[in-house]
Amino acid sequence: MPGGNPMETARLVVDELPDLPFLAELPGRGPGADLIGRTAALLVDIPVDVTTGGWRIADRPGRDMRRAKTMLSSDLDAMEETLDGYQGLLKLQLAGPWTLAATLEQPHSLKVALADPGLVTDLASSLAEAAKTHVAEVAKRVPGATLLLQLDEPALPAVARGGIPTPSGLSRVREVDEEVLRAKLREVLSATAAYTIVHCCASGFPFVAITGAGTDAISFDLGLLREREYDLLAEAAEAGVGLLLGAAKVNVQSDREERTVVTPSGTAEAIRELWHKMGLSPAGCAEQVVITPACGLAGASPTQARNTLRLCREAAAILPEMMGELA
Repeated sequence: MPGGNPMETARLVVDELPDLPFLAELPGRGPGADLIGRTAALLVDIPVDVTTGGWRIADRPGRDMRRAKTMLSSDLDAMEETLDGYQGLLKLQLAGPWTLAATLEQPHSLKVALADPGLVTDLASSLAEAAKTHVAEVAKRVPGATLLLQLDEPALPAVARGGIPTPSGLSRVREVDEEVLRAKLREVLSATAAYTIVHCCASGFPFVAITGAGTDAISFDLGLLREREYDLLAEAAEAGVGLLLGAAKVNVQSDREERTVVTPSGTAEAIRELWHKMGLSPAGCAEQVVITPACGLAGASPTQARNTLRLCREAAAILPEMMGELA
């Protein structure tokens, strides 16, 4: 989300998504508030610090980790106050093990952790323990909530195909075997009792690897779905996997004052059209689909972010009636 005030953001989220609020990330505050910094600060026995290129595994905890932990504590305090007495769904998100491994630098080296299989194993185990602790902390703060844990894996397609560059940029880290991909994801997904989601907003969503890891739901940008992937998505839907579909795009205005208008009905229609093309039962759509923004909203204005969340809610209200027309 945009902005830097945790309380204002928490109130906005609850106002617009009263049935599915989330613990927001506010990366505009700087290093430590971003996805990688927040997650890395939670790692168990793996300290990190900030470099000119991003985040690096360090010898000992320092100022950067303390800053990240302080900002997360502020976010949790705002969430707890805003959701006092709340009972219902509440979503958290952390970076997944493969995005962490593809982003964090090795200690005393410019190489990414992904290039060291032993370090990847340590990261996955540390993240699993961190996720367990984080979920337990939120459960204490909002005891009436049913928690959903989302692992953000934007780097996963590149990891799977060997597309993560080495420091020189002249070569790539070798692709990771699919069974290894599943195993590390599964380790983190199974660490808590929370309902789990794996999100990826990059093209080439690895359906088989992610669903094979045992996630309860998948989340992706609907605009990046390719026609040849329809069968894979249909298989996931028929297997009962939840679908958080990034169909709601931000309304933006160009330099030429031309506005791209995104409406609730148009957003719901995109999902109905997809469901029809996959030949799935209309009844299943209302039970399995959550409409989400296409990707993160940190680059949007506060007004755009609010309107996009509202659009998700309004499109979700329209969708069941639209799906009924297909029955």
